Amino acid sequence: MTLSGDSSGYNAGASESSSSSVHALLGPTNTGKTHRAIERMLDFESGMMGLPLRLLAREVYDRVSARIGEQAVALVTGEEKRVPARPRYWICTVEAMPPDLEVDFMAIDEIQLMCHPERGHVFTDRLLHWRGRAETWFLGSDTVQGLVREQIRGVRIRGLPRLSHLTYKGQSSLRTLPRRSAVVAFSMTQVYELADVLRVRRGGAAVVLGALSPRVRNAQVALYQAGEVDFLVATDAIGMGLNLDIDHVALAAATKFDGFETRELETAELAQIVGRAGRYLRDGTFGTLSPQPELSPRTVQHLEEHRFPAQRFAYYRNSQLDFSNVPTLLAELERRPPHVSFRAPPDGDDLLVLRTLAKRAEVLSLASDEERVRALWDVCRIPNYEKRIPEHQAERILPLFEQLARRGRIASDYLDEQVRKLERYEGDIHVLLDRLSAVRMWTYVSHQGGWIDDATHWRERTRALEDRLGDLLHERLLERFVKPDSAPRRPRERTAATGVEVNGSHPFAKLQELDIYVHPEREAARKRTELVEQLVQARFEQLKLDARHDLTFEGERIARFSAGQGLLRPSLKLMLPDWIEAGARQRIERRLIAHTKDLLAHLLEPLAPQDRAQHAAEAASAPVRGLIYQLEQGLGTVSKRQLGAQLHTLNESERTALQTREIVIGRSTVFAQGMLSHDRLRIRAAWCRAALSAPHTFVAPEPDVLLWPLSGRPDPELYLRLGFVALAHWALRCDVLETLVNKLVDVQDPAGRAEETRLLLGCSDEQAQAVLAELPRSGRKRRRPGTRQP
Repeated sequence: MTLSGDSSGYNAGASESSSSSVHALLGPTNTGKTHRAIERMLDFESGMMGLPLRLLAREVYDRVSARIGEQAVALVTGEEKRVPARPRYWICTVEAMPPDLEVDFMAIDEIQLMCHPERGHVFTDRLLHWRGRAETWFLGSDTVQGLVREQIRGVRIRGLPRLSHLTYKGQSSLRTLPRRSAVVAFSMTQVYELADVLRVRRGGAAVVLGALSPRVRNAQVALYQAGEVDFLVATDAIGMGLNLDIDHVALAAATKFDGFETRELETAELAQIVGRAGRYLRDGTFGTLSPQPELSPRTVQHLEEHRFPAQRFAYYRNSQLDFSNVPTLLAELERRPPHVSFRAPPDGDDLLVLRTLAKRAEVLSLASDEERVRALWDVCRIPNYEKRIPEHQAERILPLFEQLARRGRIASDYLDEQVRKLERYEGDIHVLLDRLSAVRMWTYVSHQGGWIDDATHWRERTRALEDRLGDLLHERLLERFVKPDSAPRRPRERTAATGVEVNGSHPFAKLQELDIYVHPEREAARKRTELVEQLVQARFEQLKLDARHDLTFEGERIARFSAGQGLLRPSLKLMLPDWIEAGARQRIERRLIAHTKDLLAHLLEPLAPQDRAQHAAEAASAPVRGLIYQLEQGLGTVSKRQLGAQLHTLNESERTALQTREIVIGRSTVFAQGMLSHDRLRIRAAWCRAALSAPHTFVAPEPDVLLWPLSGRPDPELYLRLGFVALAHWALRCDVLETLVNKLVDVQDPAGRAEETRLLLGCSDEQAQAVLAELPRSGRKRRRPGTRQP
């Protein structure tokens, strides 16, 4: 990422000072902007996307990780960080984008939010200063086209039409509301009232609020997406790009409290909300919900034709701050905008809290140097999850600053006292929501680098508490807003699609002792939910391949690979118990698809270039590219006969480049040494089994086996992909075969040859003699050390 801009924080020529080409994709909802940005990002070696909501960030993270695996993708929001060892792509909320990363591609979604009073200054800062090395995209409404063109000289603006039609259907009542509808309200009280009525009259509804944790939101959305309920009641949070299968949007109100006043929604704001109706090429409808009056003909025309007034200004707050002392910091934050198209935003929580603390002599005394002033500002920027007034929020965070200023860390006993107060699980929806909001603050604190000792422990503890409260909240929401079935739940007939028998016992058999089918008790339901969440959130190493090449979690088989779109793209067949409902099943399937991509990336990692220079060199070498491709298709091993004259075109530098990646050009095979590790051989076996027409007959050598007996008519290509060379009655691992042949070149004595073979293979004398009888004779001289046989 390239940060550009002058000391004032404003630079209209930022695009010219950076080598990044800047593009703006502008248009109404459902134009495919985010989808296009994801596809374009994946064309580059690295990238970052900034999104307006943590819910949307999680959705995009799920989509990208399902494509390329979770080991290549990081998720960073204020409260959730999933950062693997070497991520190539970063999916973030706009506020949480790491400022010190350099990536090839960068995209900022919903850029029209630079006109939002509370958050606009952050989006404006990204527009002016944040760039990818090669390419930068800004996505959003065409209402900001003039502002974007004015601030970035040379920007390439592209307008996109909506992919489906949006039609006004007038007023509905809850009785006449069509199925697959979202009802949008602007207060928590109204959301609950509407969901209560839908439960009684229409069977139930899922609830989506901005205050929900990602865990609860995902569970509620899955409930709706899987068709377990036909209605969704939500706040306007769904207007920020969340992609749901909604056919109709009904507005239960047209006014909202924006933090300062209750006002009518602007037409562009309504467009963001009603535009959630319809998806891709499927048309959608919108209207109002009785007793909300119908929309005016003029408003309807604008919404159907996607014509809205241009935004005239954006909000700006200086981001190039001086931390010499607190008064100077305040002056920098209050600096007037440098351009007529910018306005100073209303004072945010962070600035109000800083002003409150700056009135205290003890705070000014502690903030005595630049490091402590930075710490003060960082503490003031802790999100006000509990919506406290500035004076109360200042009291809340003051102890954190005092500890950071005095000892450089927040004391563990203080954290323990604060978290312990929240480790209570009684209460209704409102109580649990309040407790969740309080926990989110400590989850945020645990993710701030350098603030606490044993950060991993506190992240796990706060996350576990948040998860437990989230599960209870999801239960309360189901109890209150989803009408229970009149008949007791009993197990469905097992089918190939819903579950299989394994060794006479069902997957997750350890939970069968719970009465999970007939009127489950709350504790059993909680354990089911926990198990699903553990599986969805499982780390890469927790999902293992067993001896049958099935995917397992905590010793239980959960999925089997089957033939897909080629050897490197197997399909997944879930092996889950019937009590896992459709919404949870979809989440588990997404997680396992992502894990399949991770397995592929892990398998092929030894073939990947080590750095940008190596990648560029190999991109310019057709022979190296061709050889790498052949090794990928062969899962790491290729016969020299198959490569033919291709090897003779390699020059000395290309051979050296292959040697640095431990690609061995042997006497009979070319193989990647790194792809013969224990874990990678298991993946190769699972992939080969999936591709076979009769996988039940497949028996692969164990990863630590060097010599494998053959029966029948073995398939030499299959064994090459497993990392073995098939002889007449024996198969030898390819690296061992090369080592053995090289050792035997200068050994003519039959007894000596047998002894060398026995020692290397760890086999009996009889087996050594049998292998020697099948080895191809080689009259070639022993090759010099450090060279590869051409």
